[in-house]
Parts: sequence; C-alpha cells; structure tokens
Amino acid sequence: MKSIKWKRNGFALMAVALAAMLAVALAGCGGSQQAGQGGAAGAASGEKRLVYGTTGYGPQMDDVGLNPHSAYSGWSAVRYGVGETLFRFSDAMEAEPWLATSYEFLDDTHVKIVLRDDVKFSSGRVMDGAAVKECLDDLVAKHDRAPSDMKIANITAEGNTITIQTAEPCPALINYLCDPYGAIIDMKAGVTPEGNVAGTGPYVAETVTDTEITLHKNEGYWGGKPKVDTVIVRTFSDTDALQSALQSGEVNATYGLAYSSYQLFNNDAYHVSDCFTSRVFFGQANYASPVMTDEAVRKAIAMGIDKEGFVKTLLNGRGQPAKGPFPATLKFGDNTVTTEAYDPKAAAKLLEESGWVDGDGDGIREKGGQKLTVRWLTYPGRLELPLLAEAAQASLKEIGVDVQVNSTANHAEIRKDANAWDVYVSALTTAPTGDPEYFFSSTCLSESTKNFGAYRSQKLDELYAQLHKEFDPNTRAKLATQMSQTILDDHGYFFASFLQMGIVSQANVAGMAAHPCDYYEITADLDV
Repeated sequence: MKSIKWKRNGFALMAVALAAMLAVALAGCGGSQQAGQGGAAGAASGEKRLVYGTTGYGPQMDDVGLNPHSAYSGWSAVRYGVGETLFRFSDAMEAEPWLATSYEFLDDTHVKIVLRDDVKFSSGRVMDGAAVKECLDDLVAKHDRAPSDMKIANITAEGNTITIQTAEPCPALINYLCDPYGAIIDMKAGVTPEGNVAGTGPYVAETVTDTEITLHKNEGYWGGKPKVDTVIVRTFSDTDALQSALQSGEVNATYGLAYSSYQLFNNDAYHVSDCFTSRVFFGQANYASPVMTDEAVRKAIAMGIDKEGFVKTLLNGRGQPAKGPFPATLKFGDNTVTTEAYDPKAAAKLLEESGWVDGDGDGIREKGGQKLTVRWLTYPGRLELPLLAEAAQASLKEIGVDVQVNSTANHAEIRKDANAWDVYVSALTTAPTGDPEYFFSSTCLSESTKNFGAYRSQKLDELYAQLHKEFDPNTRAKLATQMSQTILDDHGYFFASFLQMGIVSQANVAGMAAHPCDYYEITADLDV
C-alpha cells in the first residue's frame, strides 16, 4: 500500500465534496492521521500503518539489509524490530535478559545461558539451544568483529540451554551478546541475497532494499501482538527532504533531522524524544601521512578545533563537547580524562616552534617547502560530520592549517588508500555494549579492523590485554581511563562531540523513544 502525501495547496473548490475537502485540509494542516493509517484504504480497512524516515540506514552506514553477520546490518535488524539479542540494555545501559532468562559464569572461560522457552522465529521454527548455537557459530565464522570481541572457542547446546566456552577469559561476553551482531536468526531459513532474515522480533521484513524496508507485524511474536500492522522504513540522504516529509505527513516519525529543524516541531502536533548516547564524532590521524607523523601537527589540530563553538553554533546546542571516547555519564568517561583545551594561540605557537611558519604570507604555514595541508576525509551520511568539517576548516585556518575537505559517500574506498587522506573523521558508538572494551578492540589496537590510521601503541595493547581478562568493574573502569588517556596523550585521535539522539514523531505516534545505546527504535510498543 502506497503512502499518500497530502499537500497544503492546489485543492479544487467543489461544493459537492465539501466534507471530503475538510478532511483533506485537516490532514494537510495536521499532517498525520491519513498518512499514519495508510491513507483512505488503510483507514477503511482498519489497518495501522507507519512510515519511518531515517538518515541512519544505507550503504554509507554499512548497515544495508538485516543480516547481523554482515558489517553493521545487525543494527538495522534490531533497530527495526526484526532481530533480538539474548540480552539487551536497560535505560541505564545495564545488560538484562531478553531472549535469555539467565546466565552463570561457571568459571573464567565457561558461561551457561538459559533461553526462553516460548520464542519462535518468524519462519515458524522454535528457538532452542541448537538454533542459537547455529546462529552464533555462523556469526563467529563470518563477522569481522565478533570473533575478536567474544573469543568463542566452542558452544554446546542442550534443550533450552547453551554453554559458551571462550578461548580465554572474556568478562564482557554478556555485554557483547547485547551487540546487534548477536541478534538471533534462523540459519535454516537462510539469508536472502537482499539481506532479509527470519528473526524473533515483533516485525517481519517483506521487502529489503538499500533505501527502504517494508515490515509487517509478526502475528506469532512471543512478546505480545504488535499494534501497528505495517511499518515502512525509508532512508533519506537529504535532511531538508526528511523535514518536509514529516511536515507533510509523508512520514510519521523521523531519526536524523537537521539540528536547526527541531525547533519547528516543539509544539503539540509532534513529540520529541531525546537522549545522549556514546556516539561520538571523532578523527583518526593517518600515520602513513608525512604531515600527520609530526606530533606537533596532531597536537595543534586537537588544540585548534573549537568544540564548544561547534556544538553551540552548528548543532544548535544539541550535542555535548567531547574530551575522549566516552561520555561523562559512564564511570570511565570524560570526567576521568584530560585533553587539549581549545587554544588557537598556543596551537599557533607550537607549530611555529616546530618549524611550521608562514614564509610567503598567504596565511598557510610551510616547512621544508611543504604546505601545511590536511586532507580531511569524511562522509555526508551523518549530518554532523560535514558540519564538523566546516567548523574545523574555519578554526584551523586561523592557525595556518589548510584543511581540504572531501565529504563523500565513497569514503570507505578512499580510506583504503593511505596516500589519499590525512585525517579520517567519522561517527562511532563507542560503548554500545555498556562497556569500554568495544571501542578499543574495534578501533585503536594494532590489529583493530577500524584502526584506519594504523595507530600503534605497545602501552595501549598491554593495557587492553589486562582489560580483556579483568572481571572487576571498577578495575575495568580504571584501565579504560588509562587507555583513553594514552591515545589522547599520543594525539592519535581527537574527539569533537557526542550525539544527542532525537526521534521526532507526530503526536499520535506512541511507543517510540530514543535510547542511550542507539538501538530499539521499532518495538512491539509502537502504536498509531
């Protein structure tokens, strides 16, 4: 069923259709009821229908499709109500049972997990220990991060119980099982070429493309009957188009609006759900770049970015300046580390003392005949990233650094060429598991898959080896603080701001709320 987009003007004035005109006009001004229930046909049949517009889905996000064993597509599976994990996060980011009912560490390398006995996949198959083992075995065989995270050596299944044996102590295993890549899917049902799967969630995907997902309620959902019959998840690359779609009623709820747009929806016709997350906008220095191997340059960049101004001016205050990789709400977060304050005068002096001077008077420093040019690679899929590039380009120019911005959807290919960029700036949820280990293991270690700048630190690797085996939460937090301070002191990474996640919906949409982990968008609680 196609959505109906009501327009505010262009209605023919026909006296014979006065009642119909009033209904259409009201839909145009209020912008929600007809679109929210699938147009006239949907309303007549009693079907509830919702269109969800987002900038968080697509090739730039590495989350196309719903197969949790591929890149970050597990985020889509969990976000859009198709997949669920054995454990999930509370609002306080503490792991709690979901598809599992309990767990017990038998020793440092064995954990026994008891599963729910009332869950079926959307394929109709019962979810038991054997099915979960099949799924996790496939995850470990195919995913790029899960094996190094969880260290799973063997899984045994007996009835509704699985026992996971790890190759070494893995204290954060339960947290990792909350990660969307751990969504449990029916491996016997398989994965379609488009990335569709049979999960356990409240919704079943009918069609999947790289721009849209059509979902229908799962009539056999173990958690109760979903209230909305059909959900369309539609990706938008243009935030102005997303704003217009919400205003017109073409979409009923949104994720990823431009920061300047939120004030337009601060009224009784809409609902705004906000929360701070650990998604951070940050840069990685390319250690293969001759410019970035100069520590003075790396430190000057850290000192030359006006984070407060970026958040206040370009994000309209909808963010939180960052010191390190974790927000202050976590006990290993920003309040435990120190970093360079914004100080353009000190940054300019540092460059001057390091031999970077403006000899020809053009405002850009040189050293040994080389201009101080920084090739800034980023992508437009996250609205904040081009804005950050704009802010950095302006503030770093004041200290004599020429920032050349390449904001492109092709960033993943370009970053493979170490000679093509100097700084790679992206967005990452650093603590999606409620634990510090994830960020370091994925991004900062010598063998990390997302360590695109080839940063190396023997001290960091040694601290991580301790963290990975440490079970005490307080000791883990102290180690994480030391690790954050290490990468900050090396100036291998800089952190700009944390995301204030906002979901804006029409007032008649209920059960959709932002969550600190940045998952759980479409749930069985959704209603229109």
